[in-house]
Amino acid sequence: MSVHASQPARTDAEVGDVAAYMIRLGQAARAAATHMRRAVTGDKNRALLAMADRLQSRRSDIIAANAADLARGRDNGLEPALLDRLALNDARLDAMVEGLQQVAALPDLVGEIEGMHFRPSGIQVGQMRVPLGVIGIIYESRPNVTLEAASLCLKSGNACILRGGSEARDSNSAIAACIREGLREAGLPEDAVQVVATTDRAAVGQLIAMPEYVDVIIPRGGKSLIERISREARVPVVKHLDGVCHVYIDATADAEKALAIAVNAKTHRYGTCNTMETLLVDAPVAEKLLPQLAAAYAEHGVELRGCERTRAILAGVVAASEEDWYAEYLAPVLALRVVDGIEAAIEHIERYGSHHTDAIVTENYGLARRFMAEVDSSSVMVNTSTRFADGFEYGLGAEIGISTDKLHARGPVGLEGLTTRKYVVLGDGQVRQ
Repeated sequence: MSVHASQPARTDAEVGDVAAYMIRLGQAARAAATHMRRAVTGDKNRALLAMADRLQSRRSDIIAANAADLARGRDNGLEPALLDRLALNDARLDAMVEGLQQVAALPDLVGEIEGMHFRPSGIQVGQMRVPLGVIGIIYESRPNVTLEAASLCLKSGNACILRGGSEARDSNSAIAACIREGLREAGLPEDAVQVVATTDRAAVGQLIAMPEYVDVIIPRGGKSLIERISREARVPVVKHLDGVCHVYIDATADAEKALAIAVNAKTHRYGTCNTMETLLVDAPVAEKLLPQLAAAYAEHGVELRGCERTRAILAGVVAASEEDWYAEYLAPVLALRVVDGIEAAIEHIERYGSHHTDAIVTENYGLARRFMAEVDSSSVMVNTSTRFADGFEYGLGAEIGISTDKLHARGPVGLEGLTTRKYVVLGDGQVRQ
């Protein structure tokens, strides 16, 4: 079921029976995945660069569509963090274009053969990297995910079905038109990337229950959405539930570095999963650093919620509850705790963290090594902001999500995470004795 760029996005009424509609998408995606397995690198890169060109030429249309989404979101009482995720501007569009160009420039992993070696029988055994097949991606608010997901699925030889949030429907439709035109220009099947037209929530339930058409589901959204998908899916899920990220400032930390990192990790953007939600400060430097940190956070309007030791140093700080240590605020709110050394910091992170991204600020090499070894998170950082936990910043071109799972993919999921391996065996007439 190919949809041409000139066609407007369908309404729920036009979609009709949701289950039948999703099955048609699944069938089309499965057929497209067969084609994509044999797509050559040049065609995939041509499609990506054509998408980038369309994004540039349709920039005003995309921003106008996004403005309509933002106006509707404000009218519907969408939270500020979600409005921030929803918003597109020239800088974010520039990053989307650059992301497409970076993905096009990345090596094509599909078809690579590794570890080929002879066995005593004379056969050669190795592993070939291959696409996963059909990937279903469910996400909220962020229309740039439509492009990131499409680009990475395309470059890794997969087909995908994208189900964005209803709040971004106009933005997603405008971006999807650029994607379809890029695929068509490169001679690739337009059904390799399909954006679900209906906003009916039943579409999600159907998408996650079609293992005959969909090979893996990647949810990007709030905790309730991901919990529902993990509970109900009949298709394997690559997920993270939330991003309760920490920065620990050790007693040996350079004060200037610590201040810059702690402020950036919280205030650069509030509505992202790699934003710091709890700051841990080593007791020997708490009296010196906390007032400086509090002054910096006050300039950004950040509400502080602190432990008893923090409140003894900073007057007027709200008392942190047990729930605050587990909280992913996605807002200008920060939990502060004074701890006694690295063991207490690691213990706090293990108890309250979400295994997403955690950082230490220290000048002690041994403590840095220990923190990296003992903190069980998908990204562990030394002397830098948690905001760098991102596929684009890691050089993946873009990311399709950040996985806190431990099997198959962990951390920002780029091209490698969207492929798997199969064994290949070469012989010359050998038979098993």
